[in-house]
Amino acid sequence: MAKKDKSWEHRLTGGPDELAMNFVESLSYDKRLYKYDIAGSIAHSAMLADVGLLSKNEAAAIKKGLLEIQAEIEAGKFKFDLVYEDIHMAIEAALTAKIGDAGKKLHTGRSRNDQVATDMRLWMRDEITGLQGKIVKLQKAFLGLAEKYADDVMPAYTHLQRAQPVTIASYLLSFVEMLARDHCRLGNCSALMNVSPLGSGAVAGSTLPLDRKNTAERLGFDGVMR
Repeated sequence: MAKKDKSWEHRLTGGPDELAMNFVESLSYDKRLYKYDIAGSIAHSAMLADVGLLSKNEAAAIKKGLLEIQAEIEAGKFKFDLVYEDIHMAIEAALTAKIGDAGKKLHTGRSRNDQVATDMRLWMRDEITGLQGKIVKLQKAFLGLAEKYADDVMPAYTHLQRAQPVTIASYLLSFVEMLARDHCRLGNCSALMNVSPLGSGAVAGSTLPLDRKNTAERLGFDGVMR
């Protein structure tokens, strides 16, 4: 009888190749999503408890563990190990190590797809709010500068040629108008994306009795993606 070849088993017993690990990891830059991943996971675990898929004690342990991990990250004490590839796996592994089997139940009724999509939407929502705040500050700076030159005249240009005379203030305020359009477009983007993908699963939802509106409300979304 031929001897069974176990070379493939031997290959799987070793750790990941460092070159391959560095090629596939995204942790080095998606770790900025940590607080959104944690917020989404807390909302998801609370919903699972509400529908009876987790016990209240398990949900409480998950929330406590996740908040401790967030505090560790913000204090610079969390070790980001590239073995876990991305922030989602890193937090999930740390949670399981911290609280045990309850941490493994967190992924119930949730795929990596809808988890990542939710994190990105939460992150973009905050980023847009921050950008809009900066736009308003820039508009105020242009307005303050325009007030200094309300009576000073300059040539306006069209097709690289001098055209009508305008005040410097008028020219500066034209940038305030442009920035107002940017502010509006960002607001439109925020409104369009402020719907929750949680519960969509990998493709077409889940057979589990998930309450998608529950998580959407907990995370401040206007509704759910259909």
